[in-house]
Amino acid sequence: MKYKKFVPINDELQEKMITNGIVKSIQPYGAFIEIENGIVGLLHIEDISIARIKSPFERFQIGQKVQIMVKSIDRVENKVMFTHKELLGTWEDNITEFKEGTKVKGIIKETEKSKNGIFIELTPNLVGMAEYKENFEYGQSVEVYIKKIIPEKKKVKLIII
Repeated sequence: MKYKKFVPINDELQEKMITNGIVKSIQPYGAFIEIENGIVGLLHIEDISIARIKSPFERFQIGQKVQIMVKSIDRVENKVMFTHKELLGTWEDNITEFKEGTKVKGIIKETEKSKNGIFIELTPNLVGMAEYKENFEYGQSVEVYIKKIIPEKKKVKLIII
């Protein structure tokens, strides 16, 4: 087995810093990203996008160049955690692309177990909810009608067409 040389985290690296990296490894819980000077950190699956995803492979592939933000640094343990979702824009930024009364494509991200609704990703940082219907699966592409946008609650109500 080949062991990588220990690379200490330099003082130049700071939390909230935006940097570029390369995806080196993908695990079920996240992606390992290598940044300058050979420093490798973890981009946890929960920090990839607002929309729930089942695998980091939905967003990244090994060797892909990515822009990330330093979420936290543990200089004692020599560990770095990254985030990506903050770079995808806020709810307010993303909703400007959408208008009530229009049809758009989305991806089913979760069907409520209690059958209250279906979460549909419109962009990586914008999810809306449609009424529950049978026979829809995670990852399925669907066309939806934007019924209502509620900015004060950051909600988008959808109808699956």
